[in-house]
Amino acid sequence: MTGQGLLQLALYVVVLVALVKPLGAYMAAVFRGERTFLSPLLGPVERLIYRISGVDPAHESDWTRYAFDALLVNLLGFIAVYALQRLQGVLPLNPQGLGAISPDSSFNTAVSFATNTNWQGYVGEATMSYLTQMLGLAVQNFLSAATGIAVLIALIRGFVRREAGQIGNFWVDFTRSTLHVLLPLSFILAVVLASQGVVQSFAPYQQVTLVEPVVMQEQTVTEQTLPLGPAASQVAIKQLGTNGGGFFNVNSAHPFENPTPLSNFLEMLAILLIPAALCYTFGRMVNDQRQGWALLAAMLVIFVPLLVGAFAAEQAGNPRFDALGVDQAASAMQPGGNMEGKETRFGIANSALWATATTAASNGSVNSMHDSFTPLGGLAPMWLMQLGEVVFGGVGSGLYGMLMFAVIAVFIAGLMVGRTPEYLGKKIEAYEVKMAAIVLLVPCLAVLLGTAVAVMVPAATASVANPGTHGFSEILYAFSSAGNNNGSAFAGLAANTPFYNFALGIAMWVSRYWLMIPVLAIAGSLAAKRATAITAGTLPTHTPLFVALLVTTVLLVGALTFLPALALGPIVEHLQLHGSH
Repeated sequence: MTGQGLLQLALYVVVLVALVKPLGAYMAAVFRGERTFLSPLLGPVERLIYRISGVDPAHESDWTRYAFDALLVNLLGFIAVYALQRLQGVLPLNPQGLGAISPDSSFNTAVSFATNTNWQGYVGEATMSYLTQMLGLAVQNFLSAATGIAVLIALIRGFVRREAGQIGNFWVDFTRSTLHVLLPLSFILAVVLASQGVVQSFAPYQQVTLVEPVVMQEQTVTEQTLPLGPAASQVAIKQLGTNGGGFFNVNSAHPFENPTPLSNFLEMLAILLIPAALCYTFGRMVNDQRQGWALLAAMLVIFVPLLVGAFAAEQAGNPRFDALGVDQAASAMQPGGNMEGKETRFGIANSALWATATTAASNGSVNSMHDSFTPLGGLAPMWLMQLGEVVFGGVGSGLYGMLMFAVIAVFIAGLMVGRTPEYLGKKIEAYEVKMAAIVLLVPCLAVLLGTAVAVMVPAATASVANPGTHGFSEILYAFSSAGNNNGSAFAGLAANTPFYNFALGIAMWVSRYWLMIPVLAIAGSLAAKRATAITAGTLPTHTPLFVALLVTTVLLVGALTFLPALALGPIVEHLQLHGSH
């Protein structure tokens, strides 16, 4: 590792934590219905939306109606994105004349963007028209993120309310998430990114003459096609909404999506900004800010070591090169380490940082190719996904996933001391534990079952570019990404096939909604309970002891569930890399 690289990692974490309180306090005010500095501008717009749509903001619903409304808006989004892809050949804003997308790829992409996964099996600049990118994908980036935030807010109300039958109005939470949080932040970030050179245009692709012609397959190439499009607006929400769907194929490794070190830093910051700030929002809304800081501390305790570990593995380089006498040490003339698949304008530290941030969140965007990471460097982002996307995780979904781990943690603590477990003044009983167990186990089932089927089906193994341990890692990574609604990929797997489009689509769908519904069921159950008085036997859930218990619970579930699979993939590959074969 280098001192400069560690300084870059430290700066990122410091800036992220510094922004948690102001943004978290603002979001708490928004969802409490309090006046903010944007209320004079956005308040009339919000009221107009309710009037046009016929929504009564004062009317609240129970958890079943709340879940129905959330599923309905996501179903409509899926249908819209699927239809746009199938019809884009006859729709406007298609200067390149791109045709309809195949049914299996359209299904996969529609599920992917509706579930906030944004897995991409297609080449964006050669597949999607401007209209499909904007009206389909970019809009879903807002709506899927807003859905996750709304479900979290409903769960928070479950902890706060006493003997209540309602957990809020989904349409109000959904509208406020989009209008007051996602839109203003996205507008600011899009303008800044455009100033850095991220393209934002409706012009057709441009043909330019190469400064230095190149010879490919005995033919001299003198021209290059430069893809354009309204990218800056989509890049902003893809990061802030923890979506990750790139406008271009190589995502934020493309210079038209991420041209400068400043744009790179801001995009990385945007990935974790809202998930981290929601921890403070949680503390403010449950009237105990220590609870939010405890959850944020648990996330950082897991995130920082894995971040440093990924950086160390990449900076150490490839031991096979050491055997050949290649100097891999960092110096004034070279970055050292493993630069394969990384952009020279970002280097190893920022590539490792992005890889861990994007997989800690439910984001999936990349600025380097994870398939080219060292075995241990690739293990860190893979395991972050397998932990359940709860170390920051997606906007809303990451925190409500971590709260499910908190429910399990207090249940375990209650068993150890022989008391009924309590969390935030609510007794955690059999129903809540069962629902939380579903939330924790469904992604594991989707990942492991999907991987097991894929390694046995010829149609799936034919897509593997590197047979052996690394090929297994590619398949495991793909289902880890889909089964945890992340969206990143090892990139060595040819996944745009009927098998993977349908298998990964099903994994994404199951892992989004089989988690969301039990979370809302817990919200409804908790809201109906009365408050429990704090006694000497109550476990404090804001102390370092609880943070340690929570972290241990998260790590044990991840370790016990996925260690055998990781041993067959990246761990064995690492040992082979250092061995003689």
